[in-house]
Amino acid sequence: MIKFFLMVNKQGQTRLSRYYEHVELNKRTMLEAEVIKNCLSRSKDECSFIEYKDFKLVYRQYAALFIVVGIDQTENEMAVYELIHNFVEVLDKYFSRVSELDVSFLVSEIHLL
Repeated sequence: MIKFFLMVNKQGQTRLSRYYEHVELNKRTMLEAEVIKNCLSRSKDECSFIEYKDFKLVYRQYAALFIVVGIDQTENEMAVYELIHNFVEVLDKYFSRVSELDVSFLVSEIHLL
């Protein structure tokens, strides 16, 4: 099961976050900081799956954006890895080339719904 979905820039700023189980606001900030630090500090040669506390992190980098998904131990990492790629392909079709500005637009559209 997916626990959370994050889109982060190279500076470590969260551009989009979605939680699928309740996490208190102050704990979200700490969680995001630790998750971002773990993902951004890794080299491109390292695996995109990280064991973190009681869940796994699956991430992919697209230009200046990192997409990070937190999943439980029973979820298939490769399926989530492909889910991330399919999500970016849909964004590419909609925006032609996804940028950080497009993500900001997407976030504002989601909040209007």
